[in-house]
Amino acid sequence: MNGRFLLDTNIIIALFARDPMIHERLSNASEVFIPCIVIGELYFGSYKSLKAQENLNRIDEFALSNTVLPCDIETAKKYGDIKNRLKGTTYS
Repeated sequence: MNGRFLLDTNIIIALFARDPMIHERLSNASEVFIPCIVIGELYFGSYKSLKAQENLNRIDEFALSNTVLPCDIETAKKYGDIKNRLKGTTYS
């Protein structure tokens, strides 16, 4: 492997949960990339959680220490917020 990783939502959740296999695989990463939509999904989950602010802060720190691929972090936050607001809405 070349040490470059593109992470999805499930991997980041496992990373936050301190999954030893994930930590081991990423310990020698030269670069970590996260699509902005993944950041949005994490914000969405945080808005619904009992520890919303703690989780939002954790995502902010994580995003700042890795490369988020466009769009930008603010857009991802808005995506999570809008998805949360629309969660109960159904369309015909």
